[in-house]
Amino acid sequence: MLLAHPGGPFWTKKDDGAWTIPKGEVEPGVDLLTTAQREFTEETNLVATGDFMPLTPVKLKSGKLVHAFAFEADFDLAQFASNSFEIEWPPKSGRRKSFPEIDRVGYFPLPTAMIKIIAYQLPLLRELNERLR
Repeated sequence: MLLAHPGGPFWTKKDDGAWTIPKGEVEPGVDLLTTAQREFTEETNLVATGDFMPLTPVKLKSGKLVHAFAFEADFDLAQFASNSFEIEWPPKSGRRKSFPEIDRVGYFPLPTAMIKIIAYQLPLLRELNERLR
């Protein structure tokens, strides 16, 4: 399983339960798969192609739905690069600092991925495991 570790100061020292699938906002009128492919490339510099398997969406505490697609690939992770975001850092300092949206990616066997992934996305891995059996 390819997972991404969020960038930025909040996530720096977090590991287990912090990794995620690359994801982003869906623009109105844009196909979910097209959006997922675009966001994947923006966040990783890798290109998602192949046969895509839609997974059951999962819900954030905010109520937003996360739509995910599984596909098989063997990426050269040396090609990884992420887009960035800017925030005031340190807080209330008046200074702005840029951070990568994703600071690293890695392949994990399923049992390890289930420990690494953020809790609300765990159903995605469970479903994928069941469907691949």
